Amino acid sequence: MVFKDYYKILELKTNKVSSEEIKNAYRLAVKKNHPDLNIQDQLAEEKIKDINEAYKTLSDTGAKRKYDRIWTKNNIAKTQSKYREENKRSNSAFGEFFSIFFGNIEAREQKVKKSEKIPRKGENVETSINVELDEVFYGIDKKISLRTVDGKMKVFTVSIPAGIHNGEKIRLLGQGKSGLNGGKNGDLFIKVNINNNQVFKLNGNDLYTDLYLTPWEAALGTNTTVYSIDEGIKVAIPGGLGTGETIKIPGKGYKDGKGSRGDLIAKINIMVPKQLSKEEKKLFEKLSTVSSFNPRNK
Repeated sequence: MVFKDYYKILELKTNKVSSEEIKNAYRLAVKKNHPDLNIQDQLAEEKIKDINEAYKTLSDTGAKRKYDRIWTKNNIAKTQSKYREENKRSNSAFGEFFSIFFGNIEAREQKVKKSEKIPRKGENVETSINVELDEVFYGIDKKISLRTVDGKMKVFTVSIPAGIHNGEKIRLLGQGKSGLNGGKNGDLFIKVNINNNQVFKLNGNDLYTDLYLTPWEAALGTNTTVYSIDEGIKVAIPGGLGTGETIKIPGKGYKDGKGSRGDLIAKINIMVPKQLSKEEKKLFEKLSTVSSFNPRNK
């Protein structure tokens, strides 16, 4: 179907016109192209039909709104087509003007085609690995299996450095997704999750552990060995400590990555024997009669 430019038929230069302007343009167009005044023009009657059709559409607000959408798209398409032809012949002033407002269409198309051939780095891949606290204290090589894009399993050897911190990532260059157009492969990032064990809990650079004492050791004080991951440390425990209190052993915790270490924090737990010998029972009974200590008194 041939598109009819109703604004051009009524000799209107824009679609931003009022109802009154459309009506005046219609009257002038009818008068100018009337068959009685253009006897030798064989197309005069067809022109009048087009003029009436244009006025009928543009004088109706709803019909005009729908037509304007089609008219705008048609004008943009025509302008782009004209620009291509003009731009091929010369760098005309119109071509420069169009480029300013609409951009160079051919240049954009060439840019898209060119970008399709630009080497692109492949996407990075992220995964995680669980390790034990004593393993990462010394450093360890771990093997992990990952499924590749094509569905196959691939085994990677990951060298975990001594003293790596919880949540840190190890980067394996070129082990991610394949690059495009000859681009480099992406990288594989492995997040390290450190598991606490039954003896030690990691908090920052500090290690937390439990120290178990007998009631008389807690009351009188004692010399004992507190163990960190790599060694035992002789410690003098003062008398009078209660369950839940802590002692701090500086520089015997986890590695801080700067050549030093955090602290070892030992939590006191006072343990009572579940079974007593006759002698032990007599001593506790005697203690209960001579001692005025009552932990329930405020």
